[in-house]
Amino acid sequence: MSQELTIRPMTRGEVDLLVDWAAEEGWNPGLNDAEIFWNTDPEAFVAALKDKELIGGGAITSYDGRYGFMGFFIVRPEFRHRGYGDYLWHIRRDKMLARLCPGSTVGLDGVFDMQSYYAKGGFSFSHRNLRFVCRPSSRVKTLEGNVVPLCQVPFDHLNQYDRACFPACRGKFLQGWIAQPEALSLGYLKDSRLEGYGVMRRCRKGFKIGPLFANDRQVAKSLCDQLLVHAAGEEVFLDVPENNPAAMALARAYGMEEIFGCARMYLGPKPKIMHNRVFGVTTFELG
Repeated sequence: MSQELTIRPMTRGEVDLLVDWAAEEGWNPGLNDAEIFWNTDPEAFVAALKDKELIGGGAITSYDGRYGFMGFFIVRPEFRHRGYGDYLWHIRRDKMLARLCPGSTVGLDGVFDMQSYYAKGGFSFSHRNLRFVCRPSSRVKTLEGNVVPLCQVPFDHLNQYDRACFPACRGKFLQGWIAQPEALSLGYLKDSRLEGYGVMRRCRKGFKIGPLFANDRQVAKSLCDQLLVHAAGEEVFLDVPENNPAAMALARAYGMEEIFGCARMYLGPKPKIMHNRVFGVTTFELG
């Protein structure tokens, strides 16, 4: 297989192509995903070529060398079932581990049918992340007192809050994520203390909310209410971790419909984060 495929870093233009492939697969990427993902970690993207033609790729994102996430794994349909995907996946896993400090954890969100395959590669199941969708009705609503534009929150406060909900510091990613065009980023303040935040970005179809992190369900609801108003009349998608019952209850309370899901799996120790604060996953591609 090593004689048939060339494995090398992706170019910036090839990342755009990978995102287009993701759209063809129905993943509904955000309009700014390629640029933000590249700026977060340009060394994360791995290309597979056959006869100089790009046939597949994926991301192996490193967060400060302390946590890794494998995502965006795609092989073009006409090149599947030939062993290319298996070869590329194992190459990516090994390169991912080489980018991290010894003993670090690697995460992924894999479709349920691939769960046994990833288990053979050393990953253990943690929980399901389930995608819900709704179409909020049109209505006018002003921000309630505790909900503020996230730009009003000192970035170091945001970064510290995020770190409790994510396995590593990701300040560089957050800076681009919360300020991207056609997005709404909100924080929830109580006595000048950040108790939650949410980001909603425009995608090729509707909007996605992610992350949605909050101290409790009421804070998450206050944030989600405002985000849904902003997207009134369009589809809104929220990826909910099943290991947070309050998050699942919130999605059901909004009458959201479950349409898709992934298995969150880890290679290495399970991250010690505040799962009860995670009401919406940031992205299946970068964790």
